[in-house]
Amino acid sequence: MNERLVIIPTYNEKENIRDILDHVLRLQPGFDVLVVDDGSPDGTASIVKERMVPDPDRIHLIERPGKLGLGTAYIAGFKWAIERGYGFIFEMDADFSHDPNDLVRLYEACAVEGTGMSVGSRYVKGGQVKDWSWDRILLSFTASLYVRMVLWLGVRDTTAGFVCYRRQVLEALPLDEVKFVGYAFQIEMKYRVHVAGFRITEVPITFVDRLKGKSKMNSSIFKEAFLGVLQMRARIRR
Repeated sequence: MNERLVIIPTYNEKENIRDILDHVLRLQPGFDVLVVDDGSPDGTASIVKERMVPDPDRIHLIERPGKLGLGTAYIAGFKWAIERGYGFIFEMDADFSHDPNDLVRLYEACAVEGTGMSVGSRYVKGGQVKDWSWDRILLSFTASLYVRMVLWLGVRDTTAGFVCYRRQVLEALPLDEVKFVGYAFQIEMKYRVHVAGFRITEVPITFVDRLKGKSKMNSSIFKEAFLGVLQMRARIRR
């Protein structure tokens, strides 16, 4: 078992899942992978099971009965990882919008620099997005700016979903109290890490729009983030 585990939540990712697993497993130092699949009707879980055969100790799978939300998928993955003693636990999308090679830099920020949480950031110097429309860039940047202003959170990319945690950070958080399951989940986790007193470091990345499969983003996800931030501040501070 490696000390590093990458959690990848999936729903209908048959076009990407085999390639992303192959890429992550080629990295050095080594990373294990846990796929949390929400009952994908396209057979994503079956592909994972096939890919597990030659690497049963490095690829793992949690199958859930349906779409239960991004946040609950990660919480299930966090608990699984903590129970098995992983020291560094990562969040990453399955669609190659996050470059798997950047996992190494996120790991080094925690393991070498000693930060509690490292964030793959689009909005620090050296970070960027590719193949996004101008209105999507504006919406994402505005959302992050709004969150920073309301929560007084010193993270520029507050909605980023490419993250590394030290195990001790996740152990210190009340994971069963995390409320949000969609877009706002990423904001809530960063805010809880901040309130708990752990250092957060942003690592510049290039975020690329998916080439295969269908985006899960929709207006209700943004609505949850915007309307939930004020409530989040009051609830978590209390």
